[in-house]
Amino acid sequence: MNVKEPTSAQVLGTDGGRPAPWAEARERLAGSRAYWTATNHPSGRPHVRPVFAVWVDEALYLSSDPAARKSRNLDADAHCSVATSCDDLDLVVEGKAKRVTDPRRLQRVAAAYKAKYDWPVTVDGAAFTAPYAAPTAGEGPFAVYEVDPVTVFGFPTSDKFAPTRWRF
Repeated sequence: MNVKEPTSAQVLGTDGGRPAPWAEARERLAGSRAYWTATNHPSGRPHVRPVFAVWVDEALYLSSDPAARKSRNLDADAHCSVATSCDDLDLVVEGKAKRVTDPRRLQRVAAAYKAKYDWPVTVDGAAFTAPYAAPTAGEGPFAVYEVDPVTVFGFPTSDKFAPTRWRF
């Protein structure tokens, strides 16, 4: 697997400071357990909901009942952001979500959900099924979305890092 590296990292603001290294931000992004996704409602309003997410093959993955508003929003407009709060650094990933249907990729994502959340999803065609529903995913079956980072923002919660923007 190739490690995705940003094409640029920029310190935001004028206070100086050290930009957060992408490797540290990626580690925090992968290790976090609570995420919020923002999608675009057809009316133009933002739609923000908590989600379970996993970092696999240099992208974030989330799942949702296809009938849920967040799924319908992503299917209509793939632009989204996913935010999480981590030690020393709050992170916001901006990108486009695409539905995942490849069985091998779905298997890797299912294994990551099991390892991270102990959620025993199984691949059923182009979706996940599970003996019980994740609180933020709906009742299932669950569509799986890959959010490939385009821009990631890191906002420090201590003086360890400066606010940083990574572009991919």
